[in-house]
Amino acid sequence: MNSKTIFINIFRWFVLLFVQVFLLRNLSFYNLSTPFIYVLFILVLPFGIPNLLLFIIAFGTGLTLDSFYDTLGVHTTACVALAFVRILFISVSVNRDAFDEPEPSLGNMGFKWFSIYAILCIFVHHFVVFFLEAFKLSEFSYTLGRCVLSVIFTLFLVLLVEFIFHNRKSN
Repeated sequence: MNSKTIFINIFRWFVLLFVQVFLLRNLSFYNLSTPFIYVLFILVLPFGIPNLLLFIIAFGTGLTLDSFYDTLGVHTTACVALAFVRILFISVSVNRDAFDEPEPSLGNMGFKWFSIYAILCIFVHHFVVFFLEAFKLSEFSYTLGRCVLSVIFTLFLVLLVEFIFHNRKSN
């Protein structure tokens, strides 16, 4: 990774966490849908990032969010689970030796690939967040409903941000 990529990712981290903490923290629709736009940072980290560094970045991101949300490790656990699913999905769906693109963004990988990737990763993240938050199976259907509605809302925001800010692939 060059210094420009590192700077862009640090800037992206600050902007997405700022938006999450100061704008989206209290945005909840009837306590059923809560957007977590900060997951976009972990989703679009470069392909070539070492797995250990990815886990450390995910841990740090979750820990930072936990400090603002006063949740004891919920977002940290969810971010590490997101990083694990990201590694698995990319290793299965992309040939590691033939990386044509530097990062898994909408403009680089296409709508279909990015949508499947984002839905899977966001669902795992939200599943962990909401079930650790509730921490009881007696409200399974309510918690799963919150999870699915939040996945839809977060996916909408992630795709919106990607459509607005992605770099188009030059043909």
